[in-house]
Amino acid sequence: MAAAGAPSGGAGRSKVAPSVDFDHSCSDSVEYLTLNFGPFETVHRWRRLPPCDEFVGARRSKHTVVAYRDAIYVFGGDNGKTMLNDLLRFDVKDCSWCRAFTTGTPPAPRYHHSAVVHGSSMFVFGGYTGDIYSNSNLKNKNDLFEYKFATGQWTEWKTEGRLPVARSAHGATVYSDKLWIFAGYDGNARLNDMWTIGLQDRELTCWEEIEQSGEIPPSCCNFPVAVCKDKMFVFSGQSGAKITNNLFQFEFKEKIWTRIPTEHLLRGSPPPPQRRYGHTMVAFDRHLYVFGGAADNTLPNELHCYDVDSQTWEVIQPSPDSELPSGRLFHAAAVISDAMYIFGGTVDNNIRSGEMYRFQFSCYPKCTLHEDYGRLWENRQFSDLEFVLGEKEERVRGHAAIVTARCKWLRKKIIQARERLKQKSKQDIEDEGQAVCQKDGIGGNVKLCRLQPLLEVPIREAEAQPFEVLMQFLYTDKIKYPRKGHVQDVLLIMDVYKLALNFKLSRLEQLCLQYIEASVDLQNVLIVCENANKLQLDQLKEHCLNFVVKESHFNQVIMMKEFEHLSSSLIVEIVRRKQQPPVRMHSDQPLDIGTSLIQDMKAYLEGAGIEFCDIILLLDGHPRPAHKAILAARSSYFEAMFRSFMPEDGQVNISIGEMVPSKQAFESMLRYIYYGEVNMPPEDSLYLFAAPYYYGFSNNRLQAYCKQNLEMNVTVENVLQILEAADKTQALDMKRHCLHIIVHQFTKVSKLPNLRSLSQPLLLDIIESLANHISDKQCAELGSDI
Repeated sequence: MAAAGAPSGGAGRSKVAPSVDFDHSCSDSVEYLTLNFGPFETVHRWRRLPPCDEFVGARRSKHTVVAYRDAIYVFGGDNGKTMLNDLLRFDVKDCSWCRAFTTGTPPAPRYHHSAVVHGSSMFVFGGYTGDIYSNSNLKNKNDLFEYKFATGQWTEWKTEGRLPVARSAHGATVYSDKLWIFAGYDGNARLNDMWTIGLQDRELTCWEEIEQSGEIPPSCCNFPVAVCKDKMFVFSGQSGAKITNNLFQFEFKEKIWTRIPTEHLLRGSPPPPQRRYGHTMVAFDRHLYVFGGAADNTLPNELHCYDVDSQTWEVIQPSPDSELPSGRLFHAAAVISDAMYIFGGTVDNNIRSGEMYRFQFSCYPKCTLHEDYGRLWENRQFSDLEFVLGEKEERVRGHAAIVTARCKWLRKKIIQARERLKQKSKQDIEDEGQAVCQKDGIGGNVKLCRLQPLLEVPIREAEAQPFEVLMQFLYTDKIKYPRKGHVQDVLLIMDVYKLALNFKLSRLEQLCLQYIEASVDLQNVLIVCENANKLQLDQLKEHCLNFVVKESHFNQVIMMKEFEHLSSSLIVEIVRRKQQPPVRMHSDQPLDIGTSLIQDMKAYLEGAGIEFCDIILLLDGHPRPAHKAILAARSSYFEAMFRSFMPEDGQVNISIGEMVPSKQAFESMLRYIYYGEVNMPPEDSLYLFAAPYYYGFSNNRLQAYCKQNLEMNVTVENVLQILEAADKTQALDMKRHCLHIIVHQFTKVSKLPNLRSLSQPLLLDIIESLANHISDKQCAELGSDI
């Protein structure tokens, strides 16, 4: 569908919506609305395309596919009996299969090789060759072949110098005009080395082994790689007898590996995919998509998506009209435009597949809710609170709207501070007000500009550094993780954990606990254990004690210098636990993971924040209480207004350009501002299509959803509401389209109760459209009946 691409501009601040193109055939569900963005496809829809006919090419697995222009090219693999080296071509426009034209000597039949595209050529490296039927001449290869799409010419690259060890089931990608090879299997052992070769001039190029650093993935094979945002990602795969579900990223410039931590993911949020091998992973926009593979003796067919920006996983829910592929492994995937194509693989009962499936991506701009509130925390603009912390009375500013939405304990403290302030005399309040003084020369007049004082909220239980980490969580739902395992950083998060327990922030408790438990190692376990004992963090202390008495840890720990300085009570506990480990009790109680930023802000908008409102939004004269800090964080329009010319009466008239939205559309916009909600009735989308430009939202995510909503959801049931919205927003093409539907489906539309509530001008428009639709013959027939 068209919403898969970012909507084009042009709506700006105009009150006239963009023109709309229509196909004037008609149906109950109008799926031909295109809003000037061309034909569209339902997002997250799987479609089964024509399979590969046997006379074109065999069903197969362990092959490769690459995308070039509007075609998918399939090379090699095995059909269950023999290895293959044919090259097939699938035209994605015509949905037709053929054998690709080739000349020259192709690579020997093989599987578990790699294939990439650079420029107008495909490059095939390595793989496993031989006769699998007779089990003879089986060996890995390290040869490199080029196939030119324009001429069909196969050419083997011969290079001087060292070569990578022959291998199969490796990862390969192209970056910065080079082919990069990582890991694989050499016939005896799994590898984790990396090699690269320039692809621009075969006469001058040679292989180079890369000196890797950082958290290098273990030796592995049967894994995919993908490049996204100048980084290469590796997910899961076979590593010796152990299959992992780790995700690693490689920085090409620094040549450093990093394991993406999953400890920060709450147990109630989507976990990473199961460990697996033989799966595919492709990159699109800011996402990685993982499909298939063998996971613990199953063949799952869920599509997992990893957001590189937010470092979170989710399972993509397919559209209701999808034709889902079955689970499979050793298939292959490629991306053309805004869709992923999956071909072949091994399905149930070791059967090779010749199926081709297409999956329609969505590339809506990302949700910036957490980032917008995070910026509000960083710059402290429009702060109305000042927390006074600990014995040192250190001060940290914040915003009542965010803090009271997220933490009931702090909300109670803020209410108490407000009550104390109310009890002070008017003179006291003025004395505590902040004054900005401006003098014009010596002895000049002094002009005072009085501002509302910051509300002081004393919190004796907290020190500034851990409290600021906690505040960062309230604004963003996450904390910036420090260096894993570094003692001082672990101790800081322990202090944050203590605050989370005191303030009853379950979600933050889990974040801290998972980080600390993942950071405990032989070097810091005794310090962490001692601190947990001191802070009375029993669950964490229990984890440390169990870590110490492990068979592989105990002897090393008790020989450490730090062990000699432990409190005698802790030493006794460790010795007793080693001698008689406690029986582990399993609780049936579900884990309380607390509420998310989105859930809390939703509740706040729906009434929980009414007593902290500090601005009135006027919609056609009707007041709607709101919160300045939230509006300013999400909209540059409101941010500039409140910073430069805040209205004295605290009231703001709401419009989108010269158009005043409906009350329902306005509420949809507030839901987007407060907690990022994009679901709304289609008629609201007409009002809000230009809102991202007018109100200066961080991106055009709302507009993209409005466009999709209009494309997919104009029906007989809602056509009258959309007609009203189109008339009010002067979207004339949309209005004509609604009238077209009403005329052709008038028998159904006439029974809708909303018809009677339409304005007289709109009823006249419908009558005129009906009159224009009726032919002369029909008029004559009507006349004869009178």
